[in-house]
This record gives sequence, C-alpha cells and structure tokens, in this order.
Amino acid sequence: MVELLVVGGGRMGEALIGGLLAAGWEAGTIGVVEPAGERRAELAERFPDLVVLEAPEAAGAAVVAVKPQQVPDVCRALGALGVARILSIAAGVRLASMEAEVPAGVAVVRAMPNTPALVGVGAAAIAGGAAAGEADLVWAEAILGAVGTVVRVAERDLDAVTGLSGSGPAYVFLVAEALVDAGVEQGLPRPVATDLAVQTLRGAAALLATGQAPVDLRAQVTSPGGTTEAGVRALEDASVRAAFASAVAAATERSRELG
Repeated sequence: MVELLVVGGGRMGEALIGGLLAAGWEAGTIGVVEPAGERRAELAERFPDLVVLEAPEAAGAAVVAVKPQQVPDVCRALGALGVARILSIAAGVRLASMEAEVPAGVAVVRAMPNTPALVGVGAAAIAGGAAAGEADLVWAEAILGAVGTVVRVAERDLDAVTGLSGSGPAYVFLVAEALVDAGVEQGLPRPVATDLAVQTLRGAAALLATGQAPVDLRAQVTSPGGTTEAGVRALEDASVRAAFASAVAAATERSRELG
C-alpha cells in the first residue's frame, strides 16, 4: 500500500509529485491515479519508480487533484478504500460536500493553490474540515509546502484567497502584457520589451521576497520629480489600484457563486 495517492495526473498533480520527490519522498511511497493511458505512460517515463495506477487503490492518504465535478465520486471511492486523510486542491468544492461522501472521522482538508506551484513557488491556503486536527493540517502543509508557501485560513476566506492568489498570476501576466505593449509603443522592439518586462517583474518579485513592505520598496524607487513618480502618478490617475481591487472582488464573488 502506498503512503500517498495523488488522484489526477494533470499539471498540478505532476507538480506536487515533483515537489515531494525533491523534498525527499521516495517514489515508491507515492501513487498517482490517471485514467488516460497516454498520460500514465508520460508520468511513468518522468518518474520511473512512481506507482502509476488507472484507478484508486488503498492508501494511507490522498490528494484529490481532479476537476471539481469529479470530486464527489473520487471522495466516495477513497472513503470506501479506507483512506483516512484527504487533501483536495479542486477549486470551489466545499468541505461539507466532500465530507458527505466519506465515512465519519475521515480528515478532509481543502486547499486553494495557484499555478506557480508548477515551478515550485506557489502560494496556497488550507482549511480543515470537522475531523481535521492539528496533525492533519501539518500534513497538508508539508504536501503543499513542497511546491511553495502555505497559510491557514477559515474556509469562508478561501473565496477571497481564490480572488487574490488563486487568480492573481493572471493579473500579473496581464501587467506583463501591458508593459510589453507599452514598450513597443515607445519604440522598443518586441523581443527587447519582452525581455525587459519579464526581468523587471522577476526582479521586483525578488525584492518583495526580502520581506520589505511594498509601499517602502515603491518609495525607494520613486524620487520626487523623477520619471518613476510621473509614471506612478499616471497609474493612480488611471485608477489602477481600484481596478485591481475590482478584479479581486469579482474573482472572489465568482468563487462564491461556483461553490
């Protein structure tokens, strides 16, 4: 019996497996369930010692990494197999609906990760169900911590997490697109504008990762009467701050509706 079963061999499932192996887990203790034969072959080739399965089998714990509409059936199958811990990374699926599909006492933890987990720098939030204790939350943090940072929240806050960090990478990608297009409008070749925009975002993220407050970092680069002050003023005049607030609010509300 494997120690951990990852149900769903898509990009997020693959990212979790890669992160766990990099963190020191042995491939033979991890199983991945993937119904598509071609995809199973790809996973077996990338992770030679991984246990690759067509359907769920008994395991100590499981990560549910399938589409939201598939979650009830998967939870029901895992419960029938005696899986004692379940971590779901399916968007919008409430704890109560998953707990209704498993035997009483099964620890269910719900998570909202984001796509930078694919490159090991994800941001995730978790919330535990009625039977999930401290040890279960620590376990979930260890799983998701293999591909990024993890915070604990109440389930009611996961919609806001979705609006901020779950959908947030798309907002940043849109900023990158806009910066590239703006550079081109000012006469830069598109490849040059792309390289500069991407490296600028990478560098800014690295500075933020030092722990300095965003407002302080912005002040450090914004000299009175300088070019940056002129640019920031134009952004504020265009209500960019309010636009981001509206984006997070809209995505949060949509998450509530889907749940």
